[in-house]
Amino acid sequence: MKKPSKKSQSLPIIHPHPAGIDIGASFHVVAIAPDKTDEPVRTFKAFTSDLHEMAKWLVSHGITTVAMESTGVYWVPAYEILEEYGLQTVLSNARDTRSVPGRKTDVNDAQWIQRLHACGLLKASFRPTTLVVELRSYLRVRERLSDSAAAHIQHMQKALTFMNIQLNLVVSDITGVTGMRIIRAIVAGELTPSTLAAYRDNRC
Repeated sequence: MKKPSKKSQSLPIIHPHPAGIDIGASFHVVAIAPDKTDEPVRTFKAFTSDLHEMAKWLVSHGITTVAMESTGVYWVPAYEILEEYGLQTVLSNARDTRSVPGRKTDVNDAQWIQRLHACGLLKASFRPTTLVVELRSYLRVRERLSDSAAAHIQHMQKALTFMNIQLNLVVSDITGVTGMRIIRAIVAGELTPSTLAAYRDNRC
């Protein structure tokens, strides 16, 4: 009785034209399928002109989809430029690509990402639309500025307390109209209480 022949156990290809990118701070390593070119792995610097060159190289070899890891914030420029060239870009979590030990080089990382993406094994992280990304950036900057302003107000209050100027006892908000008028007058050299009191707003 003949034994059944062994068949290949390789995973099916879901994305026939994929690329994988190992994202770095100063350069990115890009891997595509070996049957597309004699140089399937290339390294591109992280400058904008190099990112455009990387995207053009991928398009010229028929690549339609690219996978990369969400490494810090270094992936953002590459992601946006690849999208400009019409490439479907998948941003994956690093946990999904670190399950196999022994990969210790950027080249191996890029090739491994490319292989996983070809087999459809990388789950895309959520990436909002461009307008939402822009709005988020504005809100984050506003939040940081608000936090910074609060810290400076505390410094002002501490300085007034050191000088025993108890402005906070007579004005509810030292950064309001009345408070800022009095503080600016003190900084200009005015120290007479009656003169400083005259700077109060009519509603105070």
